Amino acid sequence: MIKYKLLCKNCKLNFDSWFASSKEYEKLKKKNFLTCHRCNSKKVEKTIMAPQLINSKTSNEKKIISEKHNKVKDTIRNYQKFIKDNFKYVGDNFAYEARSIHYNNKKNSKGIYGSASKEDLEDLKHEGIDTHMIPWIEDPDN
Repeated sequence: MIKYKLLCKNCKLNFDSWFASSKEYEKLKKKNFLTCHRCNSKKVEKTIMAPQLINSKTSNEKKIISEKHNKVKDTIRNYQKFIKDNFKYVGDNFAYEARSIHYNNKKNSKGIYGSASKEDLEDLKHEGIDTHMIPWIEDPDN
């Protein structure tokens, strides 16, 4: 079965119609059996249609993509564990704490992590304070 969008050239009505095949449409068109259901005109034509695409990814490809996604998530979680174990969490005070370390020459202090707005990070960068943003996955279990 195939569905075509049809247009009546007489009354400009757009409508859909199903056919057994494209050959069946051509056969009916040639014999003038296609008519508009509003004005009974025989001036009915196919309109331009976008093809309906079928997702061709196999379940194996989807499994590979899922495995890659899980591998990336595991890598991020490992980074997060390392950061939590080796850096001090300062929460929303990140910009303040970063400036304290930088301007008070506390180079030997433990590294920090926390939250900052994009504006704060840009300001820190302009002040010569090196910061990095990393993706963070919230763990619902903790």
